[in-house]
Amino acid sequence: MSKRIVAVACTLACVALWALIPVVAKTGQRGLDNHQFLFWSSLVSFLAFAVTAGLGGKLPRLARYRARDWAVMAGLGLLGTYLYYILLYFGYARSRGLEVLVLQYSWPILIIVLSAPILRERITVRRAIACAFGFAGVAIVLSKGNLAGIRLDDAGVDALVLLGALSFALFSVLSKKSDFEPITMNAIFFLVATVASFISMTFASGFALPPASAILPILVNGLLVNGFSYLLWVWALRNADASFIAPFVFLTPVLAAGYLVVFFGEPIVPAYAVGLVLVIAAGAVNSFFLDSGARADRKLR
Repeated sequence: MSKRIVAVACTLACVALWALIPVVAKTGQRGLDNHQFLFWSSLVSFLAFAVTAGLGGKLPRLARYRARDWAVMAGLGLLGTYLYYILLYFGYARSRGLEVLVLQYSWPILIIVLSAPILRERITVRRAIACAFGFAGVAIVLSKGNLAGIRLDDAGVDALVLLGALSFALFSVLSKKSDFEPITMNAIFFLVATVASFISMTFASGFALPPASAILPILVNGLLVNGFSYLLWVWALRNADASFIAPFVFLTPVLAAGYLVVFFGEPIVPAYAVGLVLVIAAGAVNSFFLDSGARADRKLR
């Protein structure tokens, strides 16, 4: 099977899981603040990866990692499993959800920008067009067709959300350069996120046990949305260029809108269809490799 097909399949699985973020965040933060919700979700993710590593006989690998390896994985964990989410949740608490969502999904574009100097990947016209289609589709879906409704009212909060998007883009690009065993690597990522969120929870809000209503969202978030999806994302990054798979991520908010319709009965807006068409066009443009795909696969082998 082509490595690009594997990468696209893993990315689309990530999209299906990441699109659940509004659902689990909306239901899981009833009775918890953003620091507490992130702590419990990260703890579940860490335990899931630790148990999986133990059952798979991968824990001895931890003893073979050098201090530099631990430092690299700790840094990646801070970027992608703590800083991104704590700034994103801060944005949702302090600013309009619409502008936060639009700013959040600047990270696929930032991946393409960062891939050039860090991974030496070419920014082709095709990938630039795919990104333009994808971001336009996201903006239309999130604004429900009223682009004038997107206003950046709080520059400070918006800057922090963009910083969070930059942190996840940097996490994704740098993760492609790492060759650590994925399960133990993700266990370390979420161990770092658990410790960091416990510290921020202690100082910013206080320790709190999750109420019964938040347990299922925390488990879904910890095991799937912020857990298994990271393993899929690492596999995707290892099988294709980061700049190739990034535009497919724009499907996430479109699917998220569908989840909100299904789970919360939100109205269906015609703009959703327009946004979906643009996002599908972005994926089609980006994955159109009749003559270049084989050469790309040979380079990746």
